[in-house]
Amino acid sequence: MKKAALLFGLVALLPRACLAAAQGIVLVPLDDRPVTLQLPQMLASIAGVRIATPPKTMIGHFLTPGNPEMIASWLQSADIANAQAFVLSTDMLAYGGLIASRTPQTPEHVAVARLRVLSALRQRHPDAWIGAFGTIMRLAPTGVPSLGQARGFFAAYPMWDYLQQYANLHDPPLPEEEASAEHLRQLIGPVVLSQYLEARARNREVDRFALRLTAQGDVNRYVLGQDDAGAVGLHIKDVAALRSDVESLKIADRASIEPGADELAMALVAHALAWRVGWSPRIAVRYSSANGASFNDPLEFVPVDQTIDSLISLCGGIRDDRKPDITLYVRVPDGFDTEDPTLLAAIEGDLAAHKSVAIADLTFLEPTFTHQAAFAQGLIMSGIAGKLDAYASWNTSANTIGTALAEAIAAGAGRRARTYDAVAHAQFMLNRFIDDYAYHAYVRPALNAELDARRVDHSYLLPEDALFTDHRNRMLLWRQAVELKREIYPQYKDAGLTITLPWERTFETQIDVRL
Repeated sequence: MKKAALLFGLVALLPRACLAAAQGIVLVPLDDRPVTLQLPQMLASIAGVRIATPPKTMIGHFLTPGNPEMIASWLQSADIANAQAFVLSTDMLAYGGLIASRTPQTPEHVAVARLRVLSALRQRHPDAWIGAFGTIMRLAPTGVPSLGQARGFFAAYPMWDYLQQYANLHDPPLPEEEASAEHLRQLIGPVVLSQYLEARARNREVDRFALRLTAQGDVNRYVLGQDDAGAVGLHIKDVAALRSDVESLKIADRASIEPGADELAMALVAHALAWRVGWSPRIAVRYSSANGASFNDPLEFVPVDQTIDSLISLCGGIRDDRKPDITLYVRVPDGFDTEDPTLLAAIEGDLAAHKSVAIADLTFLEPTFTHQAAFAQGLIMSGIAGKLDAYASWNTSANTIGTALAEAIAAGAGRRARTYDAVAHAQFMLNRFIDDYAYHAYVRPALNAELDARRVDHSYLLPEDALFTDHRNRMLLWRQAVELKREIYPQYKDAGLTITLPWERTFETQIDVRL
């Protein structure tokens, strides 16, 4: 590992052209959604670094799992022989992706055997930096209705709802929960409940195996994200067992367990980008209110300040509130009307001093997006938006913070390596404002209202409904996207804009911005 660090330090001294050629990153994503595939690729582009991913046919799509065996073969191919860093989803390598990891289809011995590709990769790339990430199975299986291709999916509605309710009880249930627990057991039935519990147990053992691979040096940095779960539920014992393994294996400096899932690839890509230039980013955190550090996202099991510290470390950084390289401003759902002017003034002060500023707005769980949208509008109209190094809002705390930190670090790493791509950075920023602000505050609610009126479930769209919704999304979002480009980055010309629904649902959109 010391040899690898020295190699990266020496590479940082190479001329720009040589550096770009020598310094590739390989990404095996969690799945093919924009947040897990497109955004990590865009981060590398900000820093001027090439990133290689398996062909999309290998990584599956929505309810169709990826192909771990084909991906393992690809990782041994000549295409990536010169890669110096790897960011790998163990859920994709073991099961075929995030959604496949929530189903009982893959036996434990098969998943474990597939993960041995990490040992083979280490043998082929002894000096490479290898970052890997997995997820602790969330409490609810994937939520889809029982129709079309989803009809035969494990625990389709209403079963996933029953399982979610059951898994969110205390383990074992409290006396006052026992009646509800028994009723839910009857609704679920012994077969499906057994499959669900066995899948949870399998995932825990596969995650423990990944920790052992980390301990023996096959992985430089491993992280397990607890996907969408609060402070109570069946996951608590899983987290405790895995934390015990981290301690007993003495890898607490190289392995962690933290909230989130979708941001983990971005965080590790940022880590690889910073490591390649020998930089440990120093991050200051500023909250929008005095008690902001104690805010606890109900979909996460620790307060936000702990989440931030974990993500700073995962990105390869250090918390430093006095002499930072980057200042992360965190807007929490408290005191919007009184605190926002103070927050904006502080941000403007840092930007005037030419400091690197990232913003994470954590207010998406408010009853409406009114406050979040108003704050985004303030950033745009004041001229702040186009000067930021990072912005993220609509999503859970860990997802939002991880996105913002990774973007700012990618920009900082690129500047230090003299490979920074300002156009790629603007494209990432514009992508975030179009998605987090325009889509989720305005377009997605409109789409869902139209589908509700037609009695169409927007969590899983049949082909005809998907085609209609994709067209409506493009029509509604296009004008706002063009206007945001004009307002935030008037200095750039529009070289192309593509808007799609990447999965057959309205939960996310994909925006390909070219400037």
